[in-house]
Amino acid sequence: SNMAGKLVLEGRVSLNAFLLGLSVLAVPLIRTCKLRGRRPCVRTRRWSTGLLLLLYRGPLYQVAVRACFLGVTFGCGLIISFSESTWTHFGWYMCSLSFFHYSEYLVTAIINPHSLSLDSFLLNHSVEYTLAALSSWVEFTVEKLTVPELKQLRWVSLLGLLMVLGGDSLRKAAMLTAGSNFNHIVQNEKARSHVLVTSGVYSLFRHPSYVGWFYWSAGTQVLLCNPVCILGYTVVTWRFFRERIEEEELSLIHFFAEDYVEYKKRVPTGLPFISGVRVN
Repeated sequence: SNMAGKLVLEGRVSLNAFLLGLSVLAVPLIRTCKLRGRRPCVRTRRWSTGLLLLLYRGPLYQVAVRACFLGVTFGCGLIISFSESTWTHFGWYMCSLSFFHYSEYLVTAIINPHSLSLDSFLLNHSVEYTLAALSSWVEFTVEKLTVPELKQLRWVSLLGLLMVLGGDSLRKAAMLTAGSNFNHIVQNEKARSHVLVTSGVYSLFRHPSYVGWFYWSAGTQVLLCNPVCILGYTVVTWRFFRERIEEEELSLIHFFAEDYVEYKKRVPTGLPFISGVRVN
């Protein structure tokens, strides 16, 4: 794998752009920030976009502008997290969301540069995914205006933050363990280099990257104290992964035959009430 080698060009560009976006953090250092920290975020985005246009062309600009946007979001999230406002937990959420998407791209650039594309940010994952994100912002805002005390349950938000950190760490550990065997798209053809990974986090769960994503996505809603979305996200992602795991295990049994069946008997999927493909 490319781990020891140097980071591919797109990976380096994305890192520079993310850090450029993060420079939004300098703004409240210049002037103390209450929630006015929002307007400078917009200004930072404007000048950083201009700078990126000068530095990069074509496809690299597309990478840079996404990474920079995620960097600005992460920086604004940090500003809001440390501001004296009732939006603190939404700041945590902005950091969780932007870090998840940026690190998906960066880790893919490290482990499997051949499969790297703009889709590796998972930003345009699906229409449903975008609607789910929007609905969680709407729920948070409506409840914050109507039942503000619901959004001040600090211990619930801390539990959500733990779920987010644990889930994302597990997913990234799975990607790094699988290395070039990891792909964002379920594979139907077995690549020559494709081996069955059963070590590290794969010795605990058969599908650690899905387990991580499942708890991360539910965790973002626990963090926001969004009861409706906690329920909705849990049901929808559970059903999505149940189907996805069955589809994937059919391919894996086809690729690795008895080896996978043995592994399947030994190690659980890691997701509640999902046992994968039935094998006779």
